[in-house]
Amino acid sequence: MARRRSWKAPALAQGEKLGARRAAPQLSELGIAGDLGAVAHYVDPAYYTKTYRSRTEDVYYYVNEALASGGPVLEYGVGNGRIALPMARAGIDVTGIDLSAPMLDSLRTQLKDEAKDVRGRIELRRGDMRRVKLKRRFPLVIASFNTVLHLYERQDMERFLACVHHHLTPKGRFVFDFSMPHPADLCLDPDKAYGAPRIRHPTTGELTRYAERFVYDPLRQVLLVNMDFMPEGKSPSFTVPLTHRQYFPAEMEALLHYNGFRDIDFRGDFSDKALDEDVESLIVSCRPQRGYRP
Repeated sequence: MARRRSWKAPALAQGEKLGARRAAPQLSELGIAGDLGAVAHYVDPAYYTKTYRSRTEDVYYYVNEALASGGPVLEYGVGNGRIALPMARAGIDVTGIDLSAPMLDSLRTQLKDEAKDVRGRIELRRGDMRRVKLKRRFPLVIASFNTVLHLYERQDMERFLACVHHHLTPKGRFVFDFSMPHPADLCLDPDKAYGAPRIRHPTTGELTRYAERFVYDPLRQVLLVNMDFMPEGKSPSFTVPLTHRQYFPAEMEALLHYNGFRDIDFRGDFSDKALDEDVESLIVSCRPQRGYRP
């Protein structure tokens, strides 16, 4: 889940104050493995839904992949059902895993308004994608919208890929997507705030100024995005951190190869677009190597 490539909004004018807010954590304070930057963005399902409601190209893509597989489908990072619900409505059985209790609760609430057959096609499990092992296999396993970018260390990725192996049928496919790292995005001044138009926050109902600040750790290849919310009403300002590991295509291909995957294929932006410097989302498809044991 989350996050789209950052837009190039103009920095706030020099000396312009963001307003009082809680101090934003830096990478050293996050402790990365502590997962603050992996969970904070997902505690407010209403805001998440509003922010990404226009992102639909990946929904169509994964629904078509699910239909081609015949199901059932295992989705890592199921969230509040942005992709799982359309798959279930299309007749596919979906098992979803997510660490965020608020997002899963949001999905359960939405399911109450769905037809009985749709409700019966979705099974949810709260847990860590590096550890959860179910007693069934799937012809298609997916991890949409930057889910894998919350795997910050090599060991995290390897544990996750071992779980993917555990859940795939011998001829199954693992399909996932993640944002293409762009050097310009990783060189933004961490002392600048990149502002955006005011929003009406769906949870507070208040008009809210919004800005982002970026801190990149080139040694760990982790990008910290501090999202600053400054309500114009009585609510206090606050900052939501989001941390994403930056995986480059060749690095990801090597991780998959050395962790037992074959037929590794990269596509761009949920199409047959060839990879180039303008690609924003990398879509990866692969199969388990025959006889591989994690």
